[in-house]
Amino acid sequence: MRPLPEVPSAAAPADGEQAGAALVEHYPRLVRLGYLVLPPSLGSHRRVLKAHALAQRCLLSGHRAGAGGGVPVPRGPGGAAAVDPSYAHARRRVLRAALAAGRPRPGSGRARLPSPLPLVWGLRLFPHSGGSDGLALENALSALSGPGRAAHALRGLEGLADAEVRRVLADAGVADPYAALAEAAGVPAPHALLGSPEFDPCSLQARPPDLLRRRRYAKAVLAAVAALLVCGALLGEGWGRGAPSGAQHTRAAVAGQALDPGRVNRVSATFWQRSTRTDFTSWPTRGGRAGDTGLLRRALTVWAHPDDTVRSSATPDTPVGPPMGAPQLLYAGEVDGVAVVLFHDGLRVVRYAEPLGAGRDGGVALDFARVDGADRASAVALIVARAGDRIRYLTAPWVTAVSVRDLLAPGTAPRPLRRGPDGVTAALTSPATARGCRAWEVVEVRDGRSARLMADLGELAPARLTSGPPSAPHDVTGRAERDGWARTACLLSEVRSYGVRSVNSWQYAVQSLPEGNGSAGWLCTRAETWRGTGSRVLAQFQAPSAPAAATGGPPGAVAARAEDSPACGARDPRVLAGVLWKSRGGHWYVLAAGSAQFASLTASGGVAARSDGRLLAAPARAGDRARLNGTLVDGSRAGALR
Repeated sequence: MRPLPEVPSAAAPADGEQAGAALVEHYPRLVRLGYLVLPPSLGSHRRVLKAHALAQRCLLSGHRAGAGGGVPVPRGPGGAAAVDPSYAHARRRVLRAALAAGRPRPGSGRARLPSPLPLVWGLRLFPHSGGSDGLALENALSALSGPGRAAHALRGLEGLADAEVRRVLADAGVADPYAALAEAAGVPAPHALLGSPEFDPCSLQARPPDLLRRRRYAKAVLAAVAALLVCGALLGEGWGRGAPSGAQHTRAAVAGQALDPGRVNRVSATFWQRSTRTDFTSWPTRGGRAGDTGLLRRALTVWAHPDDTVRSSATPDTPVGPPMGAPQLLYAGEVDGVAVVLFHDGLRVVRYAEPLGAGRDGGVALDFARVDGADRASAVALIVARAGDRIRYLTAPWVTAVSVRDLLAPGTAPRPLRRGPDGVTAALTSPATARGCRAWEVVEVRDGRSARLMADLGELAPARLTSGPPSAPHDVTGRAERDGWARTACLLSEVRSYGVRSVNSWQYAVQSLPEGNGSAGWLCTRAETWRGTGSRVLAQFQAPSAPAAATGGPPGAVAARAEDSPACGARDPRVLAGVLWKSRGGHWYVLAAGSAQFASLTASGGVAARSDGRLLAAPARAGDRARLNGTLVDGSRAGALR
């Protein structure tokens, strides 16, 4: 449970040389902190080496980086400064690295090579064993998440107050410091154990590994190497000097077909009307340069062999390799002074763009986006051009009209958006690159039967916006649903460039506020991705606002969030969340609401309360934290969204 709004973290500069000196001086303490935060699943030996590697890497990075960056000013329980900023800088780097080691994020960037030092061969290292209390604490820490272990270590090892722990965690990249503190509060072990030898990766015991197993591994490796040498010799003699194998010849033939502009698949303008599938495979080939062999050859060549001058991007978990065969040509034309080619290979949409004229070198861009499993609703448009904060769409052949709506102004009528004969729209402002949230323009596409809202989230394929319960989401229709989206639109910035296919937002509860402060809405917003994994869920609290003719009111407050969770979805539609809320009279309350699956709610921790229904309102004080739980209608228990 967190108050609204979040408390901003303090920041102060730190000098790189001072940070390096502090790290050397406090090396054992920082290594112990990294050892406690690293995931126990690594095992004691790997955690020991990893903790030392993290600390040493931070030492080298500190010397290279110099001054700069925000550093939280550490404070003790009494509020006085406990350490200098240079040590806080080193501690932050160790925390960031240890937390990142426990939560790998595929698709988030280039993989980092493991540190070559320290390196131990033939031995296993682990701290000195302790008593039953230490074993119990180790088991309790293993059940926590990385941020929870970090919060416990900062409380116990560093002696920081809760407010300072939250600042340090936030500065280390933890998305929800309040949840991490609440998780750490469930560990009853005394903090003094964190300073004992059993959690000291600088005071170690050494034992040999399984010697018999190592001997068997060595024999297996030698046998494998010998087999490879024999097979290589036989293959070399059997195929002769430089003769390609059958598999190599097949791969070369397929690659040649994929790079041949004359073999790209072209679809007629009327094929979609008789096709059994209504998705990107039925899009016709369009554009004024669809017959430009030179442009198509350059696009295919760059796709297969991009060099360092090509600016490339891809949605998470999207393969960026060459096509497996001849792709489908969706569009080739000139838009805003750029030659653009759009391909589809069944899994991905690929956009190639080069500037017109002599300045082509260094301005080529290549973008990839997954679109597998597309249907009539999600294959209505693609981003064909992006220049600054302006974008243009290429619409599907079954789209009959396109207009623009500002989600933040649900009471205003949409304005028509002109389209050319090739399906390319006029330019409109993209909210994906806006610094603020003063407007959020989306396109409303009509196909003769329905109207759909599509939002640009910084990728090739826009995301479809829907409303309604997870069992039956539908396109946004009516003023009430547009009002809900008006106060939700600004939260879409949290899922930019994340490979989102659709976002559904629905009101799961309405609560009458204490002291006659009106009624508040509880909404759950779920973003689904093209890849299937990595969904994001936000529960928001929308307090009542003054009525307005055109606007929907201020943005809702995020009460809880989760990633890769089935909550608020078709498989698990339930959701429970709460906030600490202040009335107009100046009194604080804990408010909570559950979806229809909840029969009763309880609050414990800083606030103790119970409700025989799915709504709860209990008096509280500023800064109180409560733990929410609920009983479902079938008698089982469920916690709050996290």
